[in-house]
Amino acid sequence: MAGKKDYVNSEVGNNREQIEHHVREILKLIGEDVEREGLLETPARVTRMYEEIFAGYEVDPRDVLGVTFDEQHEELVIVKDIVYYSQCEHHMAPFFGKAHIGYIPSGKIAGLSKLARLVEAVSRRLQVQERITSQIADIIEETLAPHGVMVVVEGEHLCMCARGVKKTGSKTMTSAVRGQFRRDPASRAEFLSLIRD
Repeated sequence: MAGKKDYVNSEVGNNREQIEHHVREILKLIGEDVEREGLLETPARVTRMYEEIFAGYEVDPRDVLGVTFDEQHEELVIVKDIVYYSQCEHHMAPFFGKAHIGYIPSGKIAGLSKLARLVEAVSRRLQVQERITSQIADIIEETLAPHGVMVVVEGEHLCMCARGVKKTGSKTMTSAVRGQFRRDPASRAEFLSLIRD
């Protein structure tokens, strides 16, 4: 994850030889020649990639918001267009897109970059988009106790675009609505209008 500390999945590092062995076996089972020049280093490259793309397992997402600040700001705060990459737990195929987060503080705020780090911590593991959306909202609600939280996540799923129904360009939209955003249609509408700009 980007920021002060770049996380890698230490379980992958600890099991490097086994993972490389199994990647090599999969290559054989799909009919590839593992001695071919282009594939000689593939098991090692895949293992290094797993260290990075599954780095979310190394951190408790609740810890990511870290230091919060007492601030008597009680108006809408939005961080939008947070790019994320994840792996579908059903096919281990990539999905990616943008997360948009809004909350109405009740005396406590988080550093804006911490919201982007939260998205990273939640998405860099085997996931489904619906869970990513709910987890982000729940963690903000638990940590900051805001008046309301709303999260919208859009995603393009290669398990749907590159295989199966093969609907390239289709996007999945998910939302999680908590507190004032659930009770007040005007707050919801304000958030949705601001993330469209």
